[in-house]
Amino acid sequence: MSSIDTRSTFFPKSRSAQAETGKVGTQIDVANGNSPERTTEIMDRTGADAKVNIGDGVKDFARIKKAAMNAPEQDNSEKIARLKAQIAAGTYEVDYDGLADKILTSEY
Repeated sequence: MSSIDTRSTFFPKSRSAQAETGKVGTQIDVANGNSPERTTEIMDRTGADAKVNIGDGVKDFARIKKAAMNAPEQDNSEKIARLKAQIAAGTYEVDYDGLADKILTSEY
């Protein structure tokens, strides 16, 4: 079995990272984050690549959703009661042209 440690130095407190520096405790504490030099290096390397563009469709959807969520709730109980009474009495008439238009609109 080989005694060579092939683990990455990604984790600064690991045994392999400490062995590379030769001193325990010389690495930057993970809880404190990156050093200013490392932060600058990361920003230089990823500054152009780490950008996200959100499409106009997504932005529009977010605005529409927000408006719908903030809109007052609509009470349709009166309309539903009226339609139920018409159906029960047999006086409700279906608008077949309007129904066909709605079906075609939703399909295409």
